[in-house]
Amino acid sequence: MTDSHPTNLFQAGFTSRTLQFSPFWRIRISLPEADFDRVFNTIIAITPLQYGKTDHNASRSASGFEYYRPMADTPTGAESETRKRPGIVDMVFCIEPDHSLLERLVDTLYEYSSYYEPPISIEPILRSATIGLDDSDNPHRWWNTTGDWKADS
Repeated sequence: MTDSHPTNLFQAGFTSRTLQFSPFWRIRISLPEADFDRVFNTIIAITPLQYGKTDHNASRSASGFEYYRPMADTPTGAESETRKRPGIVDMVFCIEPDHSLLERLVDTLYEYSSYYEPPISIEPILRSATIGLDDSDNPHRWWNTTGDWKADS
């Protein structure tokens, strides 16, 4: 690709010697950690969230705090103090650019979120995929070191 303008790069993607980068949409929703598994299981019933040779791919951030102050016309009514809610995580996953799938996912996130106005963001990104190099002897791969994270659990 000769045109390095960011708009063209994010539409066309690119390939390096080791990886291919393709356009995807990254979806992020903040939610109480108690809701995570219920919402995640609903999402993977709609789309497999495939990444290479695995599916059900998403990430969950560490638990943190959400700060907000309800204003007029919220279900709880206006409040004068800022609330600090513990136990909030972000769920992040990627889908191929598909408007009908995106609409279905966003409507599902709205329905299954415990928030009446769920904080959802959607970003265009380039996502990597291997081009299939044989690096089975690579000393930096987990299977050639002390093993996988599952061995410790």
